[in-house]
Amino acid sequence: MAIDYAKIGLKVGLEIHQQLNVKSKLFCSCPPELFKEEPEITFLRRLRPTQSELGQIDPAAYFEFQKGVKILYEASKASSCLVEMDEEPPHPINSDAVEVVLTASLMMNMQPVDEVHVMRKTVIDGSNTTGFQRTCIIALDGWIKVGEKTIPMQASSLEEDAARKTGTQDEGKTIRYRIDRLGIPLIEVATAPVIYSPMEAQEVAFAIGRILRDTGKVMRGLGTIRQDLNVSLPNGALIEIKGVQELELISTVVEYEVQRQLGLISVKEELAKRGIKKEDLKQDFADVTDIFKETKSKVIRKAVDKNQKVMAVKLPNFAGILKRELMPDFRVGTELSDRAKFWGRVGGVFHTDEMPNYGITLEEVEALRKAVKADEGDAIVFVADTAENGFDALKAVVERAQEAITGIPAETRTAKDDGTTRYMRPRPGAARMYPETDIPPAEITEKLVKKIKENLPESAEKKVLRIIKQYGLNEKLAKQLPDSEYNILFEEIVKQTGVQASTVAAFLTETLKALKREGIKIENVNDDQIKNIFKAVGKGELAKEALADVFSWLSKNEDKTVQDAVVILCLKMFTEKDLAPIIDRVVAVNKQSIDKLGKNSYGMLMGAIMKEVRGKANPELVGKLLKERLK
Repeated sequence: MAIDYAKIGLKVGLEIHQQLNVKSKLFCSCPPELFKEEPEITFLRRLRPTQSELGQIDPAAYFEFQKGVKILYEASKASSCLVEMDEEPPHPINSDAVEVVLTASLMMNMQPVDEVHVMRKTVIDGSNTTGFQRTCIIALDGWIKVGEKTIPMQASSLEEDAARKTGTQDEGKTIRYRIDRLGIPLIEVATAPVIYSPMEAQEVAFAIGRILRDTGKVMRGLGTIRQDLNVSLPNGALIEIKGVQELELISTVVEYEVQRQLGLISVKEELAKRGIKKEDLKQDFADVTDIFKETKSKVIRKAVDKNQKVMAVKLPNFAGILKRELMPDFRVGTELSDRAKFWGRVGGVFHTDEMPNYGITLEEVEALRKAVKADEGDAIVFVADTAENGFDALKAVVERAQEAITGIPAETRTAKDDGTTRYMRPRPGAARMYPETDIPPAEITEKLVKKIKENLPESAEKKVLRIIKQYGLNEKLAKQLPDSEYNILFEEIVKQTGVQASTVAAFLTETLKALKREGIKIENVNDDQIKNIFKAVGKGELAKEALADVFSWLSKNEDKTVQDAVVILCLKMFTEKDLAPIIDRVVAVNKQSIDKLGKNSYGMLMGAIMKEVRGKANPELVGKLLKERLK
């Protein structure tokens, strides 16, 4: 059933984050580069939450601390220094990064602040060695036009990127992070919550992304951009969804979050009809390990064999509720399970709405009901793990079930590749942000703002008109370029290689999009490699028909060159000497057709020859030699 988003009162706000393409990190002179080799330096830490100036502890920070994990940091001397390790104070803020954010801000009609004040934002999941992320507001109160609508832009900020998680060890008790990404400058742009449909959210994100690309100073590829969404319904809750990597996924994420909240509202109404009150749900946990001593369930069997416990709790009058689907392959039971995983450090939970299943028999379910004194109208949630983890997991389950009675909890969720979301942590509070004491304020002068205003990049609209006129592109290709991550590269390639503009534009927009859909990791091929591919075409060393093959090969062989690809893929171009016998052979084989068709045989012969030499011969050269042969 189609949802009337205006009727239900949907509101969405966007926060777009993108890495800046500048020469150094935000608070040191290290290059913003990632490394793939083994780390040269490692160090182990545990981060703890601290009180704000008012004596408050941020709930999101406390949540991460509760996990009790240690952090193993990995570093390379080439991309990290003592600043990233939190062994040296931060250096003065990167002025080039400030100018890039100012440029983007002015393109969005924002008002620059007089002074840049760096703040600390508490983050203790391990992604920042300091236990906080540094961020600063650069401009406020702007607007952009998206179609006929004006979208208010609340703020633009400059902040440091976080370290990247590379795995876990010690059964999840230690998390590994690489600090090469830590400190790379990010721009963050936030809209007002005036977006009222999933597709509008996607269109606004595209418009902001286009402006950022127009600066020519943002990085591209997987991990360089992410979108955070704030989604709310009047009878629902404000939900922050973090880490949407693909712009095309935004509308799906919003659609699914609306479905989830509407589903949870329906659950609340059903629980009210059943007369269930919050106090009916008690933390009365039962040890039911004996019931599963001979179980065929692999998960429970593994826990029992390790002398762990199977703990259970009754949810009165909840039968049938936990199997209600909220999003594709996501049910109310999944909501409870996600809480159990994070707070209880367990792999997941079982519940009777999905029984018998997973090797658990009907007899075991009946024994379970008897053990916790549950009626047919009750649901039972049970978990197999250590006694401590089981207790914490079921405690989280009961708390989440109580929330289902009173409403939808405001929380932070993380986006998955299919558009669904999962519980990430509680919403952060006001205690999360406090001033950075190691960096003095930096003035934004009128002279600097004036200089940037006088040199603002060309807008997408003007660029489309110019490239149609300058390069003779059709309107379709010209409009695709500003939406492409390669729009700046297009002109550089045409000017440096002499390859036909339409060939370059079609490859950078349509071909690369198709390769990405096929699973090719296009982010693995850098700008210089792309330029070298087209230089080979321009020099006649590579046929344009072989562009996709060479690009795909380079994406899987990142340390190789275009020349390596030509050799390995056998794409060395035919010379006139190589082509002559091939043309002679095709002409001889088709002599009867030539006698019959005369000049009209040219197209047929060209097709036959190009089928044989495609990717290895220039069509113009083949055509020239064929015409000479036919004479």
